[in-house]
Amino acid sequence: MFQVSTTTAGALVTVTQIDYVLGMLFLVPRGDRVEKRRLVALLLAVTSLAMAVASAATGFPILLLASLVSGATSVVAQILVPFAASLAPDHARGRIVGRVMAGLLTGILLSRTLRSLAAGAAGWRVVYLGSAVLTALLALALHLALPQHAPTTDLSYHHVLRSTVRLVHTHPALLRRGLYQAAVFGSFSAFWTTLSFLLTGPAFGYPASGVGLFALVGAGGVAVAPLVGRWAVRGLGRPMTVAALLLGALAALPAGFGGHNIALLALAAILLDVAVQTTLILGQHVVYQLDPSAHARLNSVFIAIFLAGGALGSQLGTLAYRAGGWWAVTVLGASLPLLALLNWATEHPYATPRGSGDPAARPFVGSSAALSTILARSTWRTCPDADAAVRSGHLRVASSSTTATAVARPIPRLSSSYW
Repeated sequence: MFQVSTTTAGALVTVTQIDYVLGMLFLVPRGDRVEKRRLVALLLAVTSLAMAVASAATGFPILLLASLVSGATSVVAQILVPFAASLAPDHARGRIVGRVMAGLLTGILLSRTLRSLAAGAAGWRVVYLGSAVLTALLALALHLALPQHAPTTDLSYHHVLRSTVRLVHTHPALLRRGLYQAAVFGSFSAFWTTLSFLLTGPAFGYPASGVGLFALVGAGGVAVAPLVGRWAVRGLGRPMTVAALLLGALAALPAGFGGHNIALLALAAILLDVAVQTTLILGQHVVYQLDPSAHARLNSVFIAIFLAGGALGSQLGTLAYRAGGWWAVTVLGASLPLLALLNWATEHPYATPRGSGDPAARPFVGSSAALSTILARSTWRTCPDADAAVRSGHLRVASSSTTATAVARPIPRLSSSYW
């Protein structure tokens, strides 16, 4: 209707994802500072209003503005996931997060199909209007069903934001896990952003409704989410991470040869969905263990990092499709997880606590002499020596005649320099 180019349409997706990242950075951290049920209802109400405006847009700029608002406020799901994690007991947290993510990802997959079918039958405005109504109903339902949850910090909003930035330096595992997910999600976004161009093009000639039905094939990957939660609890995070990264890269093979074969494209879609869900749930399991009082802030950084990768993947995928066609997109899709795999290879294989799956959170256990040597070599900016570390609460040391154990809360420089 608005007569925009393919590049502009792809840019709308990218800009909305970037705006979602901004919402992650500036709105989700408030989940640690304010009562979560009220925050969830408020954000959903604003999202519903923005979608209603989009449904009545008379020009592309209005549609873009409404999409920017809804993109930022639809981060509600990323407040609910850490909310569920904080309510779950430690021994069941991975399983509970896996279940929540399975429901979330099922909704995402089904929305692709319903969106395409509704747009094909009644037009895109109905999609936005229907979304506005459903979101308003969801706001009411969650306000009635969710328990009240007291804030976990009394810091001012300004200090909450500053502490969110510091989390990246304090917890190396947060950045590492975010980058893993960014790589896989970038490949995923490049695939799905450009797949509609391929399916509606000369090779297949599918209508919009056909593209929506194809999106259902990814639903098969949702079944892995509860399993990943159990694997995370059992301490299998490291091997399952490399398996997911390899799976994301290998998905490029059936995708590339599927330029004229719908079955191979379906296989690639399933493999990518499994890879994304595996790295996501493993990453969240690690992140939520870093600081129980900062679940929302940790999640905001983690999700913002990987969604930035998704936005970059969408834009690079669109450019690759224009420059070299579908094969160029598949090469891009394979390269991103492989780059993350190179980063994974730098992890210390024995620096992972049981049930965590990530090296940067493991306590150091070894001889007193070895611990003293490491502490002496560390270049902590906040803890210049072991005594200061103990006084500040960053380090707890339990020693005996033969061993010494250092437990981080966290140990920022030690983790990043030696593990």
